[in-house]
Amino acid sequence: MIVVEHLTRRYGGFAAVDDVSFVCQPGRVTGFLGPNGAGKTTTMRIMVGLTPASHGTVTIGGHRYADIPNPGRHVGVLLDASAQHGGRTGKEILTLGARAMGLPDARVDQMLALVSLNSEEANRRLRNYSLGMKQRLGIAHALLGDPQVLILDEPANGLDPAGIRWMRTLLKGYADRGGTVLLSSHLLNEVELIADEMILIGRGKIVAQGDKASLLAAHGGNRAATTTVDSLDNDALVAALTASGLMIAPPAHGPGLTVQASSADVGRVAAEHQIVLTHLSGVQGGLEDIFLELTAATQREVPAGVGAPGYPPPGYPPPPPGHVPPQAPPPGAFPPPPAPNGGVRR
Repeated sequence: MIVVEHLTRRYGGFAAVDDVSFVCQPGRVTGFLGPNGAGKTTTMRIMVGLTPASHGTVTIGGHRYADIPNPGRHVGVLLDASAQHGGRTGKEILTLGARAMGLPDARVDQMLALVSLNSEEANRRLRNYSLGMKQRLGIAHALLGDPQVLILDEPANGLDPAGIRWMRTLLKGYADRGGTVLLSSHLLNEVELIADEMILIGRGKIVAQGDKASLLAAHGGNRAATTTVDSLDNDALVAALTASGLMIAPPAHGPGLTVQASSADVGRVAAEHQIVLTHLSGVQGGLEDIFLELTAATQREVPAGVGAPGYPPPGYPPPPPGHVPPQAPPPGAFPPPPAPNGGVRR
């Protein structure tokens, strides 16, 4: 079990982590979700003693990480898959870890097989690994000591779709055997498929937590029902829906209509007017929609006009009133470059 209580980390006047509290239970995968810069990695670094907290505590199995003897046997950690010596092979990296934990060398071969790194890849130097291979090696290192707790920062980064599915199956199996998994990610839709509970963080603050059903129930109930519908006669359907007072919007993609109403209401109108429907589906707002709504006040929105010539990049003050952005020079303003081959153009 991981218990985080009132955790805060400040850098001068900036709070990277601001009074964060949550619990990760054994037998469950907890997704730690937020955009880049939300405070996920800083929180995880505090958990394992790499960054000191300004305030608050973190305990893992009732102990501070620094007080756990031979912590690799109890807590598996993956924060940066590239944070190993680039000149060592994958097998050497795992062998050093195994010997530091007092494990037999045979454990290394077991972990390499678990993460599907073959003999040739295991004996390749880390600098020649792809990002996905580094992630697999990092997961192998985290699991090396057969720990009860896993703390993984963006473990799906660099994995292909098959690798992501493999990781999802691996971590679900680990939790089903009683392990505690804390998994950070900004890939919200992917985490929905694996996490039993989700913690949403924005600008260092927890904005919501719970399982998907409770998050949808607590924060999705105020959203107007939306239905996508298609029929053999959309003109007649539009007239019927409009006459019934239902609002119609252009579809987000593909043919058909998007209606601000429940699928039952749309189907009832179609039946009353004897219109044959070829598609009828209610649209449920997902976790990503909820997250964006809950963190709307803390999102780093890109101001209108950014990217136009003369406009400063995000984070810089806007130009003063009357500012005229620089214009591209007119054709012929600069002499052509000298020709090669002694000035003879060919």
